[in-house]
Amino acid sequence: MKVLALELSSAVGSVASLDDQWQRQLRSFPADRKDSGLFYENLQAIYQPDAPPDLIVIGLGPGSYSGVRIAIATALGLRSAIGARLRGVPSISAIDRAEYFFVSDARRNSFAFAHVVGGRCLEGPLLCDQKQVRERLAQAGERPIISTQPMLQFEGIIVEHPSALRLLELGLELDGPADETPEPIYLRAPYFTFSQ
Repeated sequence: MKVLALELSSAVGSVASLDDQWQRQLRSFPADRKDSGLFYENLQAIYQPDAPPDLIVIGLGPGSYSGVRIAIATALGLRSAIGARLRGVPSISAIDRAEYFFVSDARRNSFAFAHVVGGRCLEGPLLCDQKQVRERLAQAGERPIISTQPMLQFEGIIVEHPSALRLLELGLELDGPADETPEPIYLRAPYFTFSQ
């Protein structure tokens, strides 16, 4: 089975592929929220039009609203063109570690929190305040605490980014049907303002 994975939830994006001979490719790049050009350059470099993927795995976040939406829109466009199946996976599961606690800034004085074991979220992702995160992190013990950005509010943070290659592996492990229309993982309801 040929697989393509797209991950754009953090400041380091990546794309990965798997061919019929189980050969894997990974390309990582800076993922600027305002410019998705590097994503498409790297996707073009790894994508093989003569051997399109059977499955596209997409990182659903939580994370960069724009990045996750660009990855989903790209996957939907490719599905329309080539008929590939789609599968969404939480981006925070795609850190290449056996077990970790994950925390990130969710803005408006709140944070995302998750406890991940073997690529599965045992707890979360949850929207928490700083006190709630501290209480949960107090249980970490020797387990690593991962974030995609430096967080001075919490001690012992290790900065790492989700990997499209790990996302690809998780997408292959999942049972069940592919997603018809993958949705980003939102920690709170969308917030809109209207000007008059």
